[in-house]
Amino acid sequence: MLAFALSLPISMAVAGASTVTMIEPYNYTISNGAAVHLGKDGPGQTFFVTISAATTNATGAQLNLGWNKLVVSGLPQGWIAQNSSLYTSELSVKITPAADASNGTYKFNITAINVGNYSKIGAVEFTAYINVTPNVFKLYVNPTTVYESTGTPVDIYVSINNTGVSDTPFLVNITGIPAFNQTTEVIALHHTTQEFTYPISAYQPGVYHVKLSVQSIFSPLVYKQSNITMVSKATVLNDYGAIGSGVVAFPIIYEPVYAVMYLISRLFNG
Repeated sequence: MLAFALSLPISMAVAGASTVTMIEPYNYTISNGAAVHLGKDGPGQTFFVTISAATTNATGAQLNLGWNKLVVSGLPQGWIAQNSSLYTSELSVKITPAADASNGTYKFNITAINVGNYSKIGAVEFTAYINVTPNVFKLYVNPTTVYESTGTPVDIYVSINNTGVSDTPFLVNITGIPAFNQTTEVIALHHTTQEFTYPISAYQPGVYHVKLSVQSIFSPLVYKQSNITMVSKATVLNDYGAIGSGVVAFPIIYEPVYAVMYLISRLFNG
């Protein structure tokens, strides 16, 4: 682990040498011996580095399948990598930091290979840096105070700004409402902001102090929480509707009235 952080990709180009065009996690042209900062990632969150197989040789001729394989080496202890497939138009390596990786900047090597040096372009190796931190997304929740008729769902809008390099799904969960337990899995792709609708409701009138949490599916360390106040009130129509599923505890003479009230509730609530 390194104690320093790199803010921008650094390229130490070799004149006339072949280059690698990185596609993910962002577009960048890399020369042999370059150092590239990929961004940030949460502990245990898988990410990909993808390049185009196309390059040029020493004479400047275009080679559509110049690079045939992409491999990773020099990973920190406890990290896992999967090298790319062979002979595809885009080559991806899959990298997963250790689930207990400490915060900090780590480095490893990535090499683009022309198998057997058939095209006489050699190989391009570069050093990749990644900043491991649980702070890889921003959470916005709206509204934070809601009013509902008891039993009628109200929409909460959850916005996740994924500032990291991983496309790992998130789990959205609510606590603080009795008998309400709903967990939703969502994906906010890296370097994007996605908004999701999350309906909540209470079956008893009251004021509820709700906690909405968002957590990476693979790392409990990647976690944020927002507080919501929900005021649930019974309405006349709610009471009318309840008659249809309850037992009337009043004299039988009032039963026709109860039936009318129930029909009113059905008309208004669909």
